Parts: sequence; C-alpha cells; structure tokens
Amino acid sequence: METITTRAEAARATAPATQAPSKHGAPSTRSLRERWWAVFDLRIGALPLPVYLLLVGILAAMVHNGKLASDLPTGIALVAVGGFTCAELAKRIPWVRHVGATSIFAAFIPSAMVYYGLMPEPVTKAVTTFTKSSNFLYLFIAAIIVGSVLSMDRRTLVKGFVRIFIPLASGSVVAAIVGTSVGTALGLEAKQVFFYIVVPIMAGGVGEGALPLSAGYAQILGVEQGPLFAQALSAAMLGNISAICLAGLLSYLGARKPKLTGNGQLTIVSANQVTEASAAPEESSPSFDASSLAAAGGTAIALYLLGVLSHQWFHWPAPVVMLVFVVIAQLFQIVSPRVRGGARFMYSFFSTAVTYPLMFAISIAMTPWGEIVTAFHWINIVTAVSTVLSLAVTGFIVAKWVGMYPVEAAIVNVTHSGLGGTGDVAILTAANRMELMPFAQIATRIGGAIVVMMSLAAFSYWH
Repeated sequence: METITTRAEAARATAPATQAPSKHGAPSTRSLRERWWAVFDLRIGALPLPVYLLLVGILAAMVHNGKLASDLPTGIALVAVGGFTCAELAKRIPWVRHVGATSIFAAFIPSAMVYYGLMPEPVTKAVTTFTKSSNFLYLFIAAIIVGSVLSMDRRTLVKGFVRIFIPLASGSVVAAIVGTSVGTALGLEAKQVFFYIVVPIMAGGVGEGALPLSAGYAQILGVEQGPLFAQALSAAMLGNISAICLAGLLSYLGARKPKLTGNGQLTIVSANQVTEASAAPEESSPSFDASSLAAAGGTAIALYLLGVLSHQWFHWPAPVVMLVFVVIAQLFQIVSPRVRGGARFMYSFFSTAVTYPLMFAISIAMTPWGEIVTAFHWINIVTAVSTVLSLAVTGFIVAKWVGMYPVEAAIVNVTHSGLGGTGDVAILTAANRMELMPFAQIATRIGGAIVVMMSLAAFSYWH
C-alpha cells in the first residue's frame, strides 16, 4: 500500500494539470484492483458489501442444510446481517428515517416476522439461544456506560448528574397529570389510566418495572399476576415506541436548530470552561493503544460484575451500581489517562458496530410482538403518546433554567419511558446520542424504581 501511495504521489507531482490520454485518446481509468477496492469500501452497516453478501449466502446455505449453529461466530454473523439489513432498509425511507425508523425497524420488525411466521425457525432458535446464553446486552451497556463516563469532563459529569433530577422529576409529575387527564377525557376511568397505562410507561422497563409492578398489584388485589403483567407490558411497549419516535424528532430538531443541542453533551459549558478543558490535554484527549483498549474492556467487565455481585448480596440493580462506581472512578481520577483513551475507543466501537445487531437480537429473543398488538387501541395509543410527549416537553422547557441543552434534556426525559436497557439503546440510537447512556440509566433505573415504589404505595391505599 505504501508503494502504491508513493507512486501515485510521484505521478501527481510530475503529471500536467490534465490527465494524460490513453492511446485511444480517452483519459486513463482506475485499475481493476482499485475499482474492486471501491466496491469493497461500500458498507451495509459496518460490513463491507462483498462480506455482507458472502455472509448472506453462507447463512442461507446453513439454514437450507438445517445445520445453523448457535455458537459465537454464527450468532455474531446472524445478528450483524439482520441488524444492519434492518437499519439500511430504514435509511432508504424518506422522512420516516428522521423519526427513528432505523431503531424501530431493528427493534420491532424482526419480532413481527417471528410472530407472523416469516422468520425461518432455525434463525429464530439460533439467535434466541445466542442472545440469552451470551447475555451480551449487558456487555454492551457496560461498554457504553464505562466508555462514555470515562470520556466525559469531570465538571460536566458532576453538573449533569446533579441537574438531571430536576427535569426528570418535573417531567414525571407533568406526564402523570397529562396522561391521566387525556385517558380520562377519552372515556377511561382515571384510576385505570393512571395505574395501568401511565405508571407502567414510567416504571423502568420489564424486569425492574412491569414485573414488580404487576406482582404488587396482584398481591394487593389477591388475583393472578399474568393478566396484570400483560396489561402493564402492553402499556410499556407503547411508551417505548412513542419515545423512539420522539427521540428521532428531537434529533431532527437539533439538526435544524443547532442552538438547542449540545450534540450529545447534556450541560451547557461556558467559554471559560472550554478554555480550561483545552488547556488540559491529558484530560480531554488521552492517548491509547491496543493494550489500553483491552484494559478498558477489562475495567468495564469488572465494574459490571461488581454490580452483579451487589445484586446477589443486596438486590441492588447491577447497572446502577456499575454506574455509581464508574462515576466515582472518573471523579477521583482512579483510571489512568491511557485507559480512559481506550475506553473512549471502546465506546465508539460498540455504539457504531454493535447497536443494530444487538437490537435485532433482542427483537427476536425478548420482544413479544403479540403483547404490542394487543395494546394497539387508539385510546391507549393517544394516552401513551401524550404521556411521553409531556416528559419530552417538560424536559425541553426546564432545561434552560438549569443550564442544560433542551434537546438533550428532553431525550433523557423520554428514556424514562424506555423498556430498561433495551429501550435506552433503541431511544438513544434513534436520537443518535449514545453518549447520554449514563443519564438514561438514571432516568430508567432510578426514576423507574421511585415510580414503582410510590405507585404501589398509592395503589394499596386507593384500591
């Protein structure tokens, strides 16, 4: 490659301004090798086009032969081809792509295909086994959280975590009032709207939200949990879809109105702070190498396992514990600048190359399309949209009072209606702001836990 570059530079230095004609009088063209390289540089997601086509052919042959394995290499190939295909199709749709179509396609189309029998059974089985056995959702969340937090300026980090509770709390109160009022105005009972639609939307997902919420309702009422869980899950699904669409619209608004967004940065930084940050290169742009990347990955896994251990001992949410420890590590500069540089690259890799494959895998293995379909009643849809829209609008307005960018604050607020970690991934992908994952985890995990506790207390009093 160096030889080719050297020859090309020498030719440009000695050649005249116009390209030398060939013996037939036409300008000389690129060689066959260069044209092949140009084709190889075409991408479907992160995959070169020839590699993508080769994988499609190989996987199709394995499905036809009935020998599609569930091992790591095959699983990676399946979710990569599926996730990048969904995202690429969505990018080709005008207008819709601005409202998070790539996330919607990757998160829900595969689930619908499984539900309607359009997904080959061997693919469904292999992806489900691979996803549940590898548990790489939490590897992704660990890499994103650790990478984004260790890449932040410490002052910005402190300001963000302290201030985010203001728009989040105010948004939750406004959303509860607006969502309940809209559902009541459309003919539903106020208590039914609040406890079975609005609360599940802001409860923090499935495992941390809909499950404990429905279990609490069932215990208080003395009935079976199953129907209550299905109802709560349906509402949470609708809220998650609404949040994805709103996140895409907020991203589009930020592109049209640059003054309203920090392009992934939550708090507004003054000119003096920018100057101080630029004067400390070891803080803002640490160098790294391959060993630093490996060290960052090991750090992320260690912090996640620390969270898992805390869950085993004290039943604390593992992602929240991991988030607390990585914030402490960044505040007290426990991690070296070189490893922080590796963490930044790790974040970039996972957000670019792993997001859509992960969403495809979760859609097949963990997203029940049947529950979504049962929730598609127009009253439920309008109530869910009004609830999530209230979260976004409140965050957008309150942001200016607490020194935050309105678009980013509104996006973090709508993650409060996300389906746990999977919902946060989908929402932030639609907004193209994966840097906000630490704050999204606060909104989803801590905000959801507070909503569940307060709602169960209120339900036991008013039932």
